[in-house]
Amino acid sequence: QVQLPESGGGLVQPGGSLRLSCAATGSIFSGKVMGWYRQAPGKQRELVARITSDGRTNYADSVKGRFTISRDAAKNTVYLQMNSLNSEDTAVYYCNLDPALREFWGQGTQVTVSS
Repeated sequence: QVQLPESGGGLVQPGGSLRLSCAATGSIFSGKVMGWYRQAPGKQRELVARITSDGRTNYADSVKGRFTISRDAAKNTVYLQMNSLNSEDTAVYYCNLDPALREFWGQGTQVTVSS
């Protein structure tokens, strides 16, 4: 069962922007710390952004100042606004809790930054 479906990825030129979405159920979303993760080829999956139930955010140094995580409680949705994208951001992006639950890893959404 896909419980945290991600969407919004695609091909974008360097310097461009994308907005990723993650739709959760209320039981998963409510009161939980949510995170966006990414995995590039040959690398381990890493947490790039997280947001608490009351809106506190944290970012990996590599994306700080460029990415913004947000959540919409009414829609049970977490977003990742990605600006000033560069080739190092190319990866499959995933949504999960923080700490992640193994059973919540899904297909992810591919982000490719290329000219």
